[in-house]
Amino acid sequence: MKRVIMAVPGFTLGAFILLLLVSSVANYPNGKVTKSCRGMIPKHGQTPQSDPACHISVSQMAFRPGDQIKVTLSGPPFKGFLLEARDAENLSGPPIGSFTLIDSQVSQLLTCEDIQGSAVSHTSPSKKTEIKVYWNAPSSAPNHIKFLATVVEKYKIYWVKIPGPIISQPNVLPFTTPKATIAPMPTLPPVSHLTKSFNASDCGNKKFCIRSPLNCDPEKELACVFLSFTRDAKSVMVEMSGPSKGYLSFAFSHDRWMGDDDAYVCILEDQTVNIQPSHLTGRSHPVMDSRDPLEDMAWRLADGVMQCSFRRNITLPGVKNRFDLNASYYIFLADGAADDGQIHKHSQQPLITYEKYNVTGYPENIGGSHSLLLLKVHGALMFVAWMTTVSVGVLIARFFKPVWSKALFGDAAWFQVHRMLMLTTSALTFIAFLLPFIYRGGWNWHAGYHPCLGCIVMILAVLQLLSAAFRPPLHDPRRQMFNWTHWSMGTAARIIAVAAMFLGMDLPGLNLPGPWKTYAMIGFVAWHVGTEIVLEVHTYRLSRKVEILDDDRIQILQSFTAAEAEGYAFKKAVLAIYVCGNLTFLTMFLSAINHL
Repeated sequence: MKRVIMAVPGFTLGAFILLLLVSSVANYPNGKVTKSCRGMIPKHGQTPQSDPACHISVSQMAFRPGDQIKVTLSGPPFKGFLLEARDAENLSGPPIGSFTLIDSQVSQLLTCEDIQGSAVSHTSPSKKTEIKVYWNAPSSAPNHIKFLATVVEKYKIYWVKIPGPIISQPNVLPFTTPKATIAPMPTLPPVSHLTKSFNASDCGNKKFCIRSPLNCDPEKELACVFLSFTRDAKSVMVEMSGPSKGYLSFAFSHDRWMGDDDAYVCILEDQTVNIQPSHLTGRSHPVMDSRDPLEDMAWRLADGVMQCSFRRNITLPGVKNRFDLNASYYIFLADGAADDGQIHKHSQQPLITYEKYNVTGYPENIGGSHSLLLLKVHGALMFVAWMTTVSVGVLIARFFKPVWSKALFGDAAWFQVHRMLMLTTSALTFIAFLLPFIYRGGWNWHAGYHPCLGCIVMILAVLQLLSAAFRPPLHDPRRQMFNWTHWSMGTAARIIAVAAMFLGMDLPGLNLPGPWKTYAMIGFVAWHVGTEIVLEVHTYRLSRKVEILDDDRIQILQSFTAAEAEGYAFKKAVLAIYVCGNLTFLTMFLSAINHL
């Protein structure tokens, strides 16, 4: 989550707050676990524990329809739970009866199988040791009721369907447990520890490799992000490496968008790495799947670098959410933070290959980009337009009218230069404005205020062109109103454009690296404002220096000519220095965009 508040000298930007609300599908810290009502299994992709630490107790062992029985779930501290009552003779059936809350701060009612209040769950992931509720016996209750609870201690540690006591109606035969074969708990595939780092020696020869920076070697460079695929007869060996404090992941995708993808995550927890297949459903957390399709899993942690490897078959018929690796896909690489085995949203745009590749085909050595070309061009054009062309054009219109007053193609030279720069600004803005819509295919609802400010800037730029096209003559009574309107819209557009650039630099689609970008943008604003102040002071001093005195007109005329020439030379020098500094700032940003 990012909250950015910036104050820019010379510009009133106000306060800008970026809110990123990430909703999870893989777990439900708010207790809205209706999707798990039937099986009572958390969607955490882990194997449940076998020996329950919590237990269920009831206030009485016999009941009649309409009775209200207190049910208590207690044990060591736990974060989440799901409590239901089932027919003891049909535990796979729907929930029976309804519950009444005792403490709504820690528990809430759920509607399962269209029965309102038929289950109880947590309201938050805060730790709790005891939950008390009332169970209301329905009029059509079966003879025997059994309470079941699923309890989550943390993301990877949970118990499913902890059995509680069986309560019965009076005057019925005692409940007898049917004989059943107890199936053994599933075991996790073995995971080993890597003894040495991966290397890039076989990339393009035996391995299909994706690297960032291109041609880096994970054995020699800690910052190297590395993913390789080595094919044998029927399977593929996958190696992934990169700096990470939480998790590394990659995914196969049919397009450049997150969703409906085959993903694999290596998650750091308690100084071990868990390797987990998963699938993506839209712009949300991955849903963890069974690890059964993976073999030969291994991992290594050293110097802040996480490495993991596994083998999977090229084709996995009948296994849901796993893609056939004989086809071509875009490949995503991402990293981010993790807490108790639960991953958080990656802090920057994933590294995405430039095109689709078949990782089981001819071995190649490729790279990718954290920002696609259209977004790079969008950022570059906006920087050129609103850092350079518009800034120089404004200075020329404000301070260089007397300097370049000679006619050029029918109009004053300053006006021709100003008009050319402003038309260039509008053209670059229009092209840059279209690119995100082409890339997204519509509006981006995840980009915060940036696109809204961009739309305002585009509207103001169009209005500036229209107002300039209908500019009244010099001595027309409406000319003063035009001048103020033209200046006001132009100033507003520049301020809003700078605000949009501040916000856009941190968006995942561009996400320029490091804190330097903020300081550089503040530096550019200070540079421009400082230049305007210098020229404004100089203009004022020049006007004070040249005074027309009645007693010596010829001398004053000569002084005026000399002062005027001196002033023009100073302005030209300031403009040259300003343009050089402006181009320096622009080069910094364009270079950073090019290296994404």
